[in-house]
Amino acid sequence: MSVRPVSSASPALDDRIARLRRLAESEPRLEGVLLYGSWTVGEADAHSDIEAYLYVEDKHLDDFDARAFLGQLAPLELAYTNMYGILAVVFDDLMRGEFHITPAGQGVEEVPTWEGMVHLPRPEAAVLLDRTGRLTRAARRLAEFRPPEPAATAQQLCDELANWTLMLAHVLARGEVARAHTLLHAVVGPLQLKLCRLLRGSTAHWLTPSRALEKDLPAADVDRYTATTAAAREDELRPAARDSWRWSRELGAEAAGRWGIRVPEELHERIADLLAGHRTD
Repeated sequence: MSVRPVSSASPALDDRIARLRRLAESEPRLEGVLLYGSWTVGEADAHSDIEAYLYVEDKHLDDFDARAFLGQLAPLELAYTNMYGILAVVFDDLMRGEFHITPAGQGVEEVPTWEGMVHLPRPEAAVLLDRTGRLTRAARRLAEFRPPEPAATAQQLCDELANWTLMLAHVLARGEVARAHTLLHAVVGPLQLKLCRLLRGSTAHWLTPSRALEKDLPAADVDRYTATTAAAREDELRPAARDSWRWSRELGAEAAGRWGIRVPEELHERIADLLAGHRTD
């Protein structure tokens, strides 16, 4: 398979990917290699990492030494299996890498199920190795960008925001400031950004909704999001949480007007009261 080389804003990353292709071709235990992430969608820069699935022939999965294989790309400063079961590495030039070491049989068959989550605008370029043709055929299913279905997704996000903000309110009432801070920024915030992106028709960075936020969304939305953030201090966190819930309700009302989703107003008012420190029983 001959594919025109892809050039990004990161020559170092381009060189490492080219070397990965050559190493994979010379490793008979690999059936295929598939890249994903910023390089595959033309957004890679000097701060980008390298992300790939290494599809190992099933019979060789136990004897394939992925760390030794990746060490041929560049010296490794760190290599470990992270919390998601992915082999995470740091090369000596501080470029990061994430590699899924996957049995080829079932692994390649799962690629088409990523539709709507993973976008590969140039699938042939993302496929660095394909000894059977199966991986290329599977990757082509991801060539078309499929945005989330608006109404059902908006309903899910609005329900999630109500549930998690209620938990945030209870945690704040208990006095667990650090835990409330984490909930606000790590759980509630990303859900809000997804709903905002859905409303603005800007879902290209759906899996990481904060990515390129300043470029993707209007300044007013960025400012609105910023107003919901705070340091882990109670005097800052409480007003930020209240402002966060106001924004969630505004986004929900906008979604209801556009797609007719259900908004439980009474529950929303009770959550607002709890965040304000009022008794709700």
